[in-house]
Amino acid sequence: MLQYVVLIGVAVQLVGIISYIKTTVRGITRPNRITWLMWSVAPLVAAAAGVASGVTWAVVPVFMSGFAPLLVFLASFVNRNSYWKLTRFDYVCGFFSFLALALWWITKKPDVAIVFAIASDGSAAVPTIAKGRTHPETETVAPFATGIVNAITSFFAIRVWNFASYAFPVYLTAVNIYLVLVIGRRRHLEGREV
Repeated sequence: MLQYVVLIGVAVQLVGIISYIKTTVRGITRPNRITWLMWSVAPLVAAAAGVASGVTWAVVPVFMSGFAPLLVFLASFVNRNSYWKLTRFDYVCGFFSFLALALWWITKKPDVAIVFAIASDGSAAVPTIAKGRTHPETETVAPFATGIVNAITSFFAIRVWNFASYAFPVYLTAVNIYLVLVIGRRRHLEGREV
């Protein structure tokens, strides 16, 4: 019965993503397109690898962690002012993110795929973490705060505690907490509403 808790996490994350999409469409939040595109790919790969390893309900929050960024990526094209200007640094991070996914494709082993999916997602996170430190006014904490809830619900659905079932949820919890702290702290220090 506890596995159904993941549906609560999915609903909570949808609220955060919808909020982020609204501020993106208005041009208030300016997502880094490389981050959000790669954030959609890596969790979807991890979800597929998890399913291949026999993970069931615990993979739902991981899937949502890929689907929601895809929605943000698409929303960034609605308003010309709602995206972050990409730099060479962003492209390098995107390259490493893509490289990690390519390495997964070569290995085709579920546990290795999850390691590379985490590496890919982490590489994709670096530009947004950097942007959150230097330009917190271009970010909103909502999707990251609700992402924490979504990731934590995975642990209620794990039936077999192995690397394939817990690795990506642990990573997602950690990266979302870090982003909330970075963006929230900077915005608080600068006297802006989070």
